[in-house]
Amino acid sequence: MNIGAGARGLAMGGAQVATTEDAYAGFWNPAGLSELKGASSFSMMHAEYFAGIGKYDYFSAATPIGDPAKATSGLGISLLRFAVDDIPNTLYLVEPDGSINYNNIQSFSSADYALLISFGQTIYSDSKRNFSFGTNAKLIHRSVGKFAKAWGVGLDAALQYRSDKLSFGLVVKDITTTYNAWRFSFTEREKEMLYLAKNEIPVKSVELTAPRLYIGAAYNTDLNERFSFMGEINFDVSFDGQRNVLLSSKAINMDPRIGVELTYAKTIALRTGVYNFQKGLKDGDTTNLSKVWIYQPGVGVGFNIKQFRIDYAFTNLANQSNPLYTHVFSLHIRLPVKKYTY
Repeated sequence: MNIGAGARGLAMGGAQVATTEDAYAGFWNPAGLSELKGASSFSMMHAEYFAGIGKYDYFSAATPIGDPAKATSGLGISLLRFAVDDIPNTLYLVEPDGSINYNNIQSFSSADYALLISFGQTIYSDSKRNFSFGTNAKLIHRSVGKFAKAWGVGLDAALQYRSDKLSFGLVVKDITTTYNAWRFSFTEREKEMLYLAKNEIPVKSVELTAPRLYIGAAYNTDLNERFSFMGEINFDVSFDGQRNVLLSSKAINMDPRIGVELTYAKTIALRTGVYNFQKGLKDGDTTNLSKVWIYQPGVGVGFNIKQFRIDYAFTNLANQSNPLYTHVFSLHIRLPVKKYTY
């Protein structure tokens, strides 16, 4: 849930809280669903990480509620899956007589799923301003083969303010704390093999996701008749212990996300962003004492073709000096909803 959704957002370092306004709003800020402007929105994304080992798939849909010409609210649904498939299970690799039997190797998947039901509603609006709130209801399922299953629920709450050039956003994710209850299932033979390998055999556990605050501000302007510029900065604020981020303490931690977008004729957009600032060991330092600030960069491009938008992002999973780059593609479709007739 912290990776992001859509190549546009990933190219901009995840700085989307203040400006998101389409089907991706369910992930970034559900209050943005109030800005659908009479059109249904669909989006889908596929990305592969670590040379294709990890696969991330995302789909979302959103539609205005009521008469599209007057709609001030929107409803959305998002589905996510992140998985590592075809993991070898070598639990029975060694036969009781000590011989190795490769035919005993089976494969399984470790996968995380999430379903988000999102709602956004305008609170106040005039010709120059729009103020809205939103919420997410989340259902989470985690599966590790047949060995372990978890189910969890959670809620997000959000606000968004938009004017002609300035936008602000606020999202509290897991506002009630998200609970994932794990159950483990092992056969007696599997328990025996785990015991012989000196592994602990889990029975039950509960995983908690603490509330997290996302604050964003954006500035949008037309540079001339052809070019427009948008820049956004977000702060990822956590309260669950000290983290290795730019602003770090035991009480509160803040990780900035910065993204910019330059658009030509509302058709072609160039994007870049940085986030995940951390202090790490300097490459080549054998003393393990010299530390430097590292970050995750991203760049991308988007093409608007009628009701379609195709986005591409070239992002980094590690840091700028030891890169693990990933190519991300996503598709966004905007379909006008017919007006009601009486």
